[in-house]
Amino acid sequence: MPVTLRERDFESFFAAPFEAYGENSLYVSPMKGDLKRFVSATENPLFSSDDEVTYFTALRDGRPIGRITAHVHGASNTQYGWNRGYFGYFDCADDAEAAGLLLKAAEDWGRRRGHTEIMGNFNLTAMQQIGVQTSAFDKAPYTDLIYSPPHIARLLEENGYRPEFPMTTFELDLKTAAAPEIGPKQQAILDNPDFAFAPLTRALVPQRMDDARLILNASFAQNPMFVPVSHEEFHFQARDMKWVMDPRISAVLNYRGEPAACIICIPDLNPFLRKTKSRIGLTTPWHFLMHKFTCKRAVLIFSGVRPDLQGQGVNPVVLRRIVLALKAAGYETLGNTWIGDSNKASLAQKQKSNARLLHRLHLFRKDL
Repeated sequence: MPVTLRERDFESFFAAPFEAYGENSLYVSPMKGDLKRFVSATENPLFSSDDEVTYFTALRDGRPIGRITAHVHGASNTQYGWNRGYFGYFDCADDAEAAGLLLKAAEDWGRRRGHTEIMGNFNLTAMQQIGVQTSAFDKAPYTDLIYSPPHIARLLEENGYRPEFPMTTFELDLKTAAAPEIGPKQQAILDNPDFAFAPLTRALVPQRMDDARLILNASFAQNPMFVPVSHEEFHFQARDMKWVMDPRISAVLNYRGEPAACIICIPDLNPFLRKTKSRIGLTTPWHFLMHKFTCKRAVLIFSGVRPDLQGQGVNPVVLRRIVLALKAAGYETLGNTWIGDSNKASLAQKQKSNARLLHRLHLFRKDL
């Protein structure tokens, strides 16, 4: 049977990776309700109209076997002078016909809007899940980390895409990792009353998350592809964070009463999502409760230090607090979201902490 495409059919879009990869895959989907609002122009503040995002599903004999989004991030194009369209959520069976039709649909969508290139995966911006996995396919991803089987990169190359912007994700073994040592710089910060850790309880999570957004925008300003995240965009992504966060394992450090540095970690939700198949059902509360009491994996979503305080020993102070808190709370491993090869300082920090490589990823680009 030939492959057919459907546009904006969310049920088949959600089901596609489960059908394409099978029950034994390490792939983990976002919760169904979250994914639906992510790709909705009326709900997601990243988009101003339906003309900025769409999605396609490939079906063979009525069974969804692949999917893709096509979208534009206008703020990125404006800030960097690009004329780029994006693809995202490219999940597909090892089926050349399905992959070709999906990629062509995204490319045609971009051409009709005058874009001169297309790049992905972006799910849906550079500050969310990005990339296509290109190594270590036997290692389970953490929350907010991309997973794709080996054939996805091959299908992209067969359709004229080339890998760019290499990235690495890391994993830290907390059972053997030592917390950063306190040297003279770090002790000076600890002794300085101008520095103080902000209180973090479940009730204060929304406030601390907005502190984190300010630090994110300041500390990532010079990173490739970064665009400042608005209050609306940040809280759209993190609105349910207070229910999943463990307040013990995140920290915001203030300087003279203003947010100065932070590390935001959350328990790894992927085992819970796998158990529930990313759907809300009668057993979901029970699975969530069981996961809460048995989770041994955490993931570092991001860390940052305000530029005017960088190089003064602030980051090791915050990192030490977090590593000790993770150990005390019983976590055994800590995953880290992507770091680009161009970010030598962050890569050096990972090497110094003896973090081990988890996955290699690349973006894939094609001229239109």
